[in-house]
Amino acid sequence: GHRRPMHDQDIGPFDRTLRRWRRQRAAAAAVPGVDFLRAHMIEELLFRLGAVQRRFTRVLDLGCIGADLNAAVGDARIVSADASFHMARAARGVQCDEDRLPFADGSFDLAISAGVLHSVNDLPGALSLIRRALRPDSLFLAAFVGGETLSKLRAAFLAAEAARGSVSPRVAPMVEVRAAGDLLSRAGFTLPVADSERLRLRYGNLFSLCTDLRAAGETNILMERSRHFLCRDILGDAAAHFAQGADADGKVSEVVDIIYLTGWSPGPDQPRPLKPGSAKASLAEALREIDKEGRPQS
Repeated sequence: GHRRPMHDQDIGPFDRTLRRWRRQRAAAAAVPGVDFLRAHMIEELLFRLGAVQRRFTRVLDLGCIGADLNAAVGDARIVSADASFHMARAARGVQCDEDRLPFADGSFDLAISAGVLHSVNDLPGALSLIRRALRPDSLFLAAFVGGETLSKLRAAFLAAEAARGSVSPRVAPMVEVRAAGDLLSRAGFTLPVADSERLRLRYGNLFSLCTDLRAAGETNILMERSRHFLCRDILGDAAAHFAQGADADGKVSEVVDIIYLTGWSPGPDQPRPLKPGSAKASLAEALREIDKEGRPQS
């Protein structure tokens, strides 16, 4: 049988080779409208980028955002990178995994990533490499799904398999927004901000949701999937459990949480927090002054 190269057999939840192939297949198929979540992420990232009063000269585009990014950064040079050979070639970019970036330290003054970091084997490592690829005082923006995304789909499969005495990995583990902020700090970013947005998508049945996931290249890429064959009976039972959560009109509202990250590579002119004990005035003194002026204390 086919054997993956040894460098692909590292520790992590995802099958790197299958991830590349799934993204490549989805890009080649280009099903109209199926990439609406990623389009929403890109729109929000570019809105945030537009609020930054900075001229960028060299940009790392992780996930091949495309023409909208070109318009947002003007004459800056953009280097695109993607795990999919098809997408990287179409963008005249570099094929690579986000946790194995081939770029030299200090190569960019902006890195932006849309819709790919949720399925990286080594997210802390990817963030560290992105930070190293940035020049001092440079910006990083990212968006990816996390939190309670696809919680009803996950629950439906758990219920269907629990009835048979075993539970298999069907939906990938998700990063919580608080953990994402901690990872930013651990990777060496300054002024880190992590926030999230919850969307609700409505589906008539589980099969419609799975069709969208397949067309977007987001079906199961967990390494453990091959040990747990998805039989027709389990799929049918999962669909029945999924339908139990339908609204009055018969459609199920599925949750998608999008996590947004903002961070800066360290720079000499950035504001820094004061060291503990270095403040010239204490909060207690300030409150006493307020009380003397007759203002109510909270």
